Amino acid sequence: MTDPGLRYASARGPDAVPGTIVPRTILLATDLTPTSLVAETEAITLARDLHAELLIVSVVDPRSLRGPRGDYVQRVDQARQDLQARARGLQDRASMVGVAVRLLIWEGEPAESVLEAATAESVSMIVIGSHGRRGVDRLVLGSVSDRVVREANVPVVVARARPTT
Repeated sequence: MTDPGLRYASARGPDAVPGTIVPRTILLATDLTPTSLVAETEAITLARDLHAELLIVSVVDPRSLRGPRGDYVQRVDQARQDLQARARGLQDRASMVGVAVRLLIWEGEPAESVLEAATAESVSMIVIGSHGRRGVDRLVLGSVSDRVVREANVPVVVARARPTT
């Protein structure tokens, strides 16, 4: 029995290779900041080339809404509206190349939320960016992409921007 999130490419047009399994839904985990552009572009390209739906998942982390003194500097509903507004351009980019796209905005810890969304939506692949943190920053801040790679039940593509020299 095959994974319900996958289907055979032979039903996908002239370039399909019989017997090849390709994703039905690709989850793009993004914080919708400029550092996510590489992952966003990769996900759109994969979805277009594989004729898959693109599910954009962004997460409001309530911990990030607090200021230095612990008081809230932004409400969760405001953060959600900001993400929805920033996602419009990404949705338009995907639609312009013929990719069916949906947006989910979850609240919680980012890696956990991405993993839960992947399971809940039965995706067959995850694309996520990496900020490329090293050393103490990585130890203190953790790595969402590392946790997703370790714990996901589906293939994960980690897209990282190349440093400019």
